[in-house]
Amino acid sequence: GAHPYVPASLDLPGYVPLRLTQLEILGTYLGTSLFVLVAVWLLSGRCRRLSGTDRLLMCWWAFTGLTHILIEGPFVFTPDFFTKTNPNFFDEVWKEYSKGDSRYVARDTATVTVEGITAVLKGPASLLAVYAIASRKSYSHILQFAVCLGQLYGCIVYFTTAYLDGFNFWASPFYFWAYFIGANSSWIVIPLLIATRSWKKICAAVHQSEKVKTK
Repeated sequence: GAHPYVPASLDLPGYVPLRLTQLEILGTYLGTSLFVLVAVWLLSGRCRRLSGTDRLLMCWWAFTGLTHILIEGPFVFTPDFFTKTNPNFFDEVWKEYSKGDSRYVARDTATVTVEGITAVLKGPASLLAVYAIASRKSYSHILQFAVCLGQLYGCIVYFTTAYLDGFNFWASPFYFWAYFIGANSSWIVIPLLIATRSWKKICAAVHQSEKVKTK
């Protein structure tokens, strides 16, 4: 049947059109995300000896962890999301996002694999990072560094496979810049910054340890 995705020849038997508007979907997602960020910021203020940077990191890891699990998880485990006659909010999210990358509605194997790893491994690990920072655990920085590498690797695979497969999966330039580029850019810029910070912290700790040993 007819659908709003590119290429137009994409076969989506049983496709059910979107019920929610773009504003309803984005408004709900952004509003909920803002609530999570504010809630974690306020709660983190009750943790003693945490710097402003640590509190911001807790906000990021809570947001990204919940996004990985609650948004990307349903995509992975609901292969028929675009045919459901009574779709839930998450089905609608992915029908809308597919306007920026039709590989999602087409169930592209590389995309499903990357999202599966993200939802199952990086999601819980991100929430563990919130706890590790709040509790000042010794593994906090190695955990953050590892998850950041995983997120960066996922983004590299995501964009590279899109390029190799023809780089033509968006309904218009708006969806290319807003969804394909805009919605994913945070998971490149922020993990790069966090990984750099954690690398420096780990190196400084090892250097200090070596100095103590040689005394």
